[in-house]
Amino acid sequence: MALAYLAFVGGATVTLATSWLLVTRLERVGERLGLSEALLGVVAALAADAPEITSAVSALSSHQRSIGAGVVIGSNAFNLAALLGVGALIAGFISLHRRVVILGGVVATWIALCCLLAVTRVMSDALGLALTAVVFVPYLAVLGLRRARLTQVRMPRRFRSWLVAAVHEEELELNEAIRPPRAKGVDVVVACGALVCVVLSSVAMERGATHLGHHFHVADAVIGGIVLAAVTSLPNAVAAVYLASRGRGAAALSTALTSNNLNVVAGLLIPGAFVGLAATSTVGSLSAASYLALTVVVLALAYAGRGLSRRAGTTIIAGYALFVVALIVVS
Repeated sequence: MALAYLAFVGGATVTLATSWLLVTRLERVGERLGLSEALLGVVAALAADAPEITSAVSALSSHQRSIGAGVVIGSNAFNLAALLGVGALIAGFISLHRRVVILGGVVATWIALCCLLAVTRVMSDALGLALTAVVFVPYLAVLGLRRARLTQVRMPRRFRSWLVAAVHEEELELNEAIRPPRAKGVDVVVACGALVCVVLSSVAMERGATHLGHHFHVADAVIGGIVLAAVTSLPNAVAAVYLASRGRGAAALSTALTSNNLNVVAGLLIPGAFVGLAATSTVGSLSAASYLALTVVVLALAYAGRGLSRRAGTTIIAGYALFVVALIVVS
């Protein structure tokens, strides 16, 4: 038990301390490689997601499949509440362009739907991954193109004009919010070292939490979907609240949605295609359905209000609270 406490507390402490270091150094590497502002945001989200993804993969590989799925889905629900709900309460209002909401929202909703269908076994993990890639890969490709090149892509002119405007509006926010200095050689070394620390400490944290939860007869859904989900999402939450407080609405929304997309793809569907996900359960179906529903609510509020107000933030947080209560009751 002492080792389990040490693994959980120590792993969480090291993970939180080194994940931010990993994010900042990878951003610098991305700047040196000449990535667009939007792709730089994806790199930052992937680095900040390292604890969630590692914890989920660790649980899935050790046959704790309910915990693995719970970490990803619970983290995504927590992200929406902490990154956007709390961000709106602190900032007072997060202003958003409707094109930005639609561009990121369509992809986020599609991936959340694929997650639900895979978790409920309506379709296989491999099919869910393939359907996710159909939307997510072109989305990343669009984000990676500079506006000058995007205008040359062959597609219907009206849609191309809309897409160029949406990407431009998002990059206007991201440019000021996350433009880092160019990386030096030492930044690459630090990033590699931080990545190793994050991975090892996240595995230790997951194993410690699992052991403690089983010792105290805590349901796997609560261990993964609430405890590990919240702890592993804290680096993202701190970053997004900071962006929202500075009025960088698109950056905060992009961080939340991109983080959730990467969690599902890298933390759930890819490992699930190799080792399989947990069998269909009421808890798993409830979690995935809640994540999808909360995603739709956030996007609807953001589109209707051209941003998120304090009232919208309160609604999002209340939705997450209902998810937590329902998960505990069902578990």
